[in-house]
Amino acid sequence: MGLLKVLLIHVGNLNNKGTQALLKSDVSLVKEIFSNAVFYVSTTDVEGVARFGCFERVLSAFIDIPYEKADFYAKRLGFSRDSWRYKVFAFACLFWMFVELLMAAMSTVMIKIGLKPFYRAALLEEIKESDVVISYSDENFKEGATFLPSNVYWVLSWWSMLISRAWIVLAVKFLGKRLVMFPNSVGGFQTWVGRSIAKLALNKFDYILVREPCSLKTVTLLGVKAPVLMAADSTLLLKANKSGNFSGFRRPLMSVSLGVYSHTLSEKGIKWFVNVCSRALDSAVEKYGFNVVFLPHYVSGFRFDDLEISKLIYGSMKFKDRARIMNPLTLEEYTALLSEADIVLSSKMHPAVLATASHVPTLCIVYDNKQAGFYEQLGLIDCTLPVTRLSSKSLLSKIDHVWSRRDNIKTVLNSRIPELKERIRLTVKMVLTQHVKHVPYQGGIKRSKSST
Repeated sequence: MGLLKVLLIHVGNLNNKGTQALLKSDVSLVKEIFSNAVFYVSTTDVEGVARFGCFERVLSAFIDIPYEKADFYAKRLGFSRDSWRYKVFAFACLFWMFVELLMAAMSTVMIKIGLKPFYRAALLEEIKESDVVISYSDENFKEGATFLPSNVYWVLSWWSMLISRAWIVLAVKFLGKRLVMFPNSVGGFQTWVGRSIAKLALNKFDYILVREPCSLKTVTLLGVKAPVLMAADSTLLLKANKSGNFSGFRRPLMSVSLGVYSHTLSEKGIKWFVNVCSRALDSAVEKYGFNVVFLPHYVSGFRFDDLEISKLIYGSMKFKDRARIMNPLTLEEYTALLSEADIVLSSKMHPAVLATASHVPTLCIVYDNKQAGFYEQLGLIDCTLPVTRLSSKSLLSKIDHVWSRRDNIKTVLNSRIPELKERIRLTVKMVLTQHVKHVPYQGGIKRSKSST
């Protein structure tokens, strides 16, 4: 039997544990269905994905995303996101993006008519040779977060991300390839520009899978003609292996994964968030005797990433002797530590998903519809707190609620999680087996290579 050549696109930065979890679960899911599948990846984080392993080839994204390119140079040259040099690099990268769009369009036409392309030739060749192209599970088509303030920085960032993601979709379909979107959160959208770009791209898919009801509603309201099915977040399929790293900790144990979107809150807003969370955690420690372990989710190395937020909250706590920061380097260790907690508090999406997948009662501070939608699927919307209603009092009240109902919550999770896992498997299998035309790839395999 020939090999099924799968190209994964829209893969983000692997400093984010959620990105790692989504990528691993998507690969495992395809392997369950097609044991002969081999994987090629287009990503904005070539070095990170190459270290992740299990791919035949790792290639640069079709169009660079300006702020991610500026981040790359900032880390390499050692300046901060707040510096004038960063702003200059970001502006230059934004200008260069439009040059890339033109070169990408020309090269796509060239390879279509049998000429050798001059831009992203390796990626275009892999698209042309692929059996199926998959937009991997994440939130690849949206514009901002529902409950967070917007600003010029994020509007331009989301527009550039949408353009980058739409451009490779157009190239894939121009080259006549099958294109499937794995379970994604879609929307919301704040401008007609964002809606227009997303609708253009989404209409090119052969099949779209969404992971919560609000995304299904968004796709419907956009007037997308591609067939759409609802599944669930694919990271629910990851199995946590108990690490025993909490064996020396006293119970009850609370794992905490807190953070904020970059540039959405002012420095004053960050101080407010830190103060609210530290006061609520101190009250919970005093009331229930919790031992608190901070588990940063996205460690970018920039100011106010999840590790720094954890340090700031820890530094503001009165009961520091009952708290500790751990920074697990691997996804496996991170998932194991979440699974061993008695209760989890998170303001990020995938720590909450990974914890509930292990049937751990989890309170989520909600900044977007995707989180509320996930908890709606679980039937546990009362275990969420919108960030717009966040205060020390409301957070402690929600911790009280989740902790007092922990046995009932576990019962709900024991019932709902297996159902959602089955829905994911059946939906993805149906789409891939019935709607992917497999022409076995007979070429040689280029192992462990990356390309920029």
